[in-house]
Amino acid sequence: MISLKDFMETIEYRVTDGSAYQWSCFGDNTYSIDHWNQEHDGISLSITFDTKTTVVYEATAYDYSANRAYRLTNPDYIQAHRAEAESRAINHKQAWDEVEYIDLESDEDFLEKATAIFQGTEYDTRVSVPITLPDNEVFELMKMAHERDMTFNDFIEEVLRDAMDKLNVGN
Repeated sequence: MISLKDFMETIEYRVTDGSAYQWSCFGDNTYSIDHWNQEHDGISLSITFDTKTTVVYEATAYDYSANRAYRLTNPDYIQAHRAEAESRAINHKQAWDEVEYIDLESDEDFLEKATAIFQGTEYDTRVSVPITLPDNEVFELMKMAHERDMTFNDFIEEVLRDAMDKLNVGN
């Protein structure tokens, strides 16, 4: 999970707000720090953490003009957050209005998107999925990609998309 330092560097230490976190799913010593550029169609970034241990529970990056809301949640607390949302009759996927959170899987992906959103630059909207494979399987997949005259990353993306289509994921 990203650190407070990572987040603060991403927002260039420009904190515009902060408050105690109002839900109990993350414990008693929970606080959120925010950066908002004061534009309703602008950007906002937030991090929720424990004030005693500095454990980070969740980080969000909102790109209002593009209607995108990215969220990185500490895996140890996802179930607790979902359970509390359900007990409050709140859709845990909804960021605002008709916009749902795009849950990210890696710190690097979140920091890349958050940095670009903060700086107002273009960013890759695809979700990075970390994959760990044994060396012999990587070698076989590289040979298959070469046979199709594709980069390894493009080939893996195609394989994953095909598998998701077969499973009807995202439809």
